[in-house]
Amino acid sequence: MRMFLISDNVDTQTGMRLAGVDGVVVHTEEELKNALDAAIADTRNDILLLTEKFGKDYTELVNGVKARTLRPLIIDIPDRHGTGRSPNFITDYVNQSIGLKL
Repeated sequence: MRMFLISDNVDTQTGMRLAGVDGVVVHTEEELKNALDAAIADTRNDILLLTEKFGKDYTELVNGVKARTLRPLIIDIPDRHGTGRSPNFITDYVNQSIGLKL
């Protein structure tokens, strides 16, 4: 199983490289689109890691790719600044998904 990282900063890429994960650093929406297209086209990639900043800054692009792509599995990861999620993220997600308050 091969993972590939698309990051918005060099620190996250360096840390993932130390763990054996290849990747690229991009800064603009056009660079992100090109990197996503290349990573998806590479059939060796089973998991595609994106730093959370992309999901916030380029929501339409990222969600569109996630909706139409079955492989690789696309996962948002926190970057060096930590997660942007609320402390009750999982509980809120479950509540929203099933429509019941836990």
